Amino acid sequence: MGKIILTGDRPTGRLHVGHYVGSLRNRVTLQNSGRYEKLFFMIADAQALTDNFDHPQKVRDNILEVALDYLACGIDPGKSTILVQSHVSELTELSFYYMNLVTLARLERNPTVKSEIQMRGFQHSIPMGFLTYPVSQTADITAFMADTVPVGEDQLPMLEQAREIVRSFNALYGETLVEPAALLPDNEACLRLPGTDGKAKMSKSLGNCIYLADSPDDIRQKVMSMYTDPNHLQVSDPGNTKDNPVFLYLDAFCTDEHFARYLPDYANLDELKAHYQRGGLGDVKVKKFLNNVLQETLEPIRTRRQELAKDPAAVMEILKEGSFRAQAEAAKTLSKVKHAMRIDYFA
Repeated sequence: MGKIILTGDRPTGRLHVGHYVGSLRNRVTLQNSGRYEKLFFMIADAQALTDNFDHPQKVRDNILEVALDYLACGIDPGKSTILVQSHVSELTELSFYYMNLVTLARLERNPTVKSEIQMRGFQHSIPMGFLTYPVSQTADITAFMADTVPVGEDQLPMLEQAREIVRSFNALYGETLVEPAALLPDNEACLRLPGTDGKAKMSKSLGNCIYLADSPDDIRQKVMSMYTDPNHLQVSDPGNTKDNPVFLYLDAFCTDEHFARYLPDYANLDELKAHYQRGGLGDVKVKKFLNNVLQETLEPIRTRRQELAKDPAAVMEILKEGSFRAQAEAAKTLSKVKHAMRIDYFA
């Protein structure tokens, strides 16, 4: 069996540059590499409903937004399958069976789940759907026999729990499911791009994102107001580049070619960092360079997105066809699972 990828996003808003460098850019590279037999990109609306159950319209509205971002970035429905999670009912049945393979205590210990619960202030009023998120994710991965899951660093505990569930299933019922492996971005700066306000997490709710669909003016305004080194008060002051969001964004986005086009006084980012660190380089000059880099990167994505948005029915048809294809694949896995569990009574 060839190599298979499964990954996706929750439709709780438009996607931002953190999504782009953390996953979307790499997905397009993987899609076009020819190294994978099948690629599944999931719009995880059912998972989004676990903490938006009282705002279903928000999830519904963002299905199209995420699909537009996918297609604009280069996800090709001719090479990959884009699916809507809730339209593959086999995932729900697989989740139901997998719940027997994990304890409540283990779910509560999951670092990602603990962090998300704290961030959302659930305390002891945790929706069960949210708590069992790792089980649902295991169903998503195994339904398509995915052996490769591109993830951000914060999702590693979720994937490890999926691997545990797979191992438990195979130990009980025989080798049936594929144990997935994580695929992290190879650029360390892409693992966790901070918000424009300097906070560790770029989040729609915090309002510290640069979106893929942002206008040139929006991008420029957000870049020029970005948090930098608070101790770099004057141009002559030595500056810190390590935890400086402007330089972290440059680590993720800029190339030597960008310097040749927009900042020829420097050959590469190392030279720019060295100047900033010893003093004599102002934040405004660095931010203007970052703005040029982002404008060049995001302009073709934004233009293609605007064209696609003119025909939303065509985009929804892509999602419909992808979901049908995905359901057929998931049905094969569910059949294998039920056979292994000896519950295929009428086969």
